[in-house]
Amino acid sequence: MAKSAKKRGKGKKEKKNVPTGIVHIQSSFNNTIVTITDHAGNVIAQSSAGRAGFKGSRKSTPFAAQLAAKDAQSLWDANIPG
Repeated sequence: MAKSAKKRGKGKKEKKNVPTGIVHIQSSFNNTIVTITDHAGNVIAQSSAGRAGFKGSRKSTPFAAQLAAKDAQSLWDANIPG
């Protein structure tokens, strides 16, 4: 009989408390991506206008970028990676 392999999971992911971060905004003609990183460059949270619910040409508007930034900030406050 074959032995069953033991499953080894990754375990619990450690939550890091980062008081300050750097916001990177990548804007193109089609979409806006907001990424929040720590000072070492590790991504803490990210969001885009498409994730905020905009489709098509409305993703490239300033209002969509504003909502994407607010969404990334709320993910950072909740310690949830985007």
